[in-house]
Amino acid sequence: MNKTAKIKKNHQFIVLRKLIIVSTLIGFLSAFLGITLKRMTEYYEAIFLREVSLNPTYLVIFPIFGLSVIYFLREYLFKKKENKGIKEVFESTESNSKNLPSYKIPSHFINGLLTVIFGGSTGIEISTVVATATIGSVAQQKSTIFRQYKTELICAGVAAGITALFSSPIAGILFAVEVISRKVTRAYAISTVIAVSIAFALLSVLKEEPLFTVSITTWHVKAIPYFILLGILAGINSVYLTRCVLFFKSKFAKIETHYYKIIIGSIVLSVSLFIFPQLYGEGYHSIKMIFGNSTQLPLTITLACTFIGILILKPIVTSITLVSGGDGGVFAPSLFIGAFLGLLLSSVLNTYFNTQVIPLNFMIIGMAAVLSASIHAPFTAIFLVCGLTNDYTLFVPILVVCLISKYTAKMIYPFTVYSYSPSLIK
Repeated sequence: MNKTAKIKKNHQFIVLRKLIIVSTLIGFLSAFLGITLKRMTEYYEAIFLREVSLNPTYLVIFPIFGLSVIYFLREYLFKKKENKGIKEVFESTESNSKNLPSYKIPSHFINGLLTVIFGGSTGIEISTVVATATIGSVAQQKSTIFRQYKTELICAGVAAGITALFSSPIAGILFAVEVISRKVTRAYAISTVIAVSIAFALLSVLKEEPLFTVSITTWHVKAIPYFILLGILAGINSVYLTRCVLFFKSKFAKIETHYYKIIIGSIVLSVSLFIFPQLYGEGYHSIKMIFGNSTQLPLTITLACTFIGILILKPIVTSITLVSGGDGGVFAPSLFIGAFLGLLLSSVLNTYFNTQVIPLNFMIIGMAAVLSASIHAPFTAIFLVCGLTNDYTLFVPILVVCLISKYTAKMIYPFTVYSYSPSLIK
C-alpha cells in the first residue's frame, strides 16, 4: 500500500514539475507575441496616421488595400482554413478532440496587425487572445500528460497575452476565468499564475510603459448618482455594439462573393474615416488626445454632435471591419466608446447642470464600464483599465459602475458577441 502511494506521489510530482515547465514556456512565448504585436502595431499605425494627416486620399487606399491583403493571405497562404476568432477557442476548450491548429499563431498575428494599421476600426486584443490560446493548445498536444489540462494551458496562454497587452496580470487571470474557462482548478491556478508572472517579468525587463499616462487625483461621493447614470448608458451602448456586430454579420453572410464584402466594407470605412478620423484603427491615439484635452474642451453644439456621431458610427465601422474580413474584436472599440461616452456625459453635466464633475474620471470609468458590459466580465474590466493607467484611485467607483453596466446590458440583451449563437434563439 505504501509502495502504491509512493508511486502515485512520484507521478504527481513529475506531472507538477512538467506543468510548471510548460506553463513557463507558454507564458514567455505568449508574452513575447503580445508585446511584439503591440509594439509593431503602435509603430506602423503611427506612421500610417501621419501619412493620412498629410494626404487624406490614403483613407481611400488603406482600407481596401489592408482588407485585400488579408483576403489573399487567407486564400493562398493559409489555404482557406477556418477563421472563427475567439469562438474557436471556446470550441476547443469544450471538446476533447478539437484543438487549435498551429497556423492560427501567424494567421492572427499578421491579420490583426494588418487590420489595425490600415485603418480597420478594431483592436489587436482578440487576435492576441486566439494566437496565445493556440500556443497553449499546441503545447498540450506535445505530451499525453497534458491532455487533461488542455483548458488550463489554453488559459495560461491567454492570460499571459492579456497581461502583455495591458500590463495587468490580474486582468489576464480574470479574463481567462470569466470569459474562457468559467471555473478554477488547482492546475489552472498553477499554470496561469506562472504564465502571467513570466509575462509580467518580461514586461518589467523590457520596461513597457502603461498604455495611457494620466494623473488621477481623487473622486467625490457626490458624483455617485452620475456614475450610476454612466453605468446605465454604458450598458445601453454595449448592447448597441453587440447588436451591430451580430446584425452586420448576418447581412454580410448573405453576400457570396467575398470581394464584394471587401468593396462595401472599404467604402463604409473610407467615408467614416473622412468624417471622423478618430475612428482610424483601434482609436487609442484618439483616447490619448482627449485625455490630454479633457479639461480644456468646452461643450459646444459642434463638439456634442462630433461625440454623438463617433458613438453612433464606431460600432458600425467596427462591425463592418470584422465582417469584411478584418481580424479583431470588441475590446478596443469598447474602451474607445467608453472614453468618449464618459467625456460626453461629464461635459453635458458640467455645461448644463454645473455639477463640476471630473471629466478624466468619467472617461476612465466609462472605458471599464462599456468593456464590462460588452464581454460580461466586470472584474476583468476593472483590473484591465486600472492596469492601463497604472492607477487604482478609481477602483471603488469602477467596481460599482462595471456591475451596473453589465447587468443593465444583460437585462436588455442577454448575449455578447462571444456567447451569441443562433441556436440559442428559440
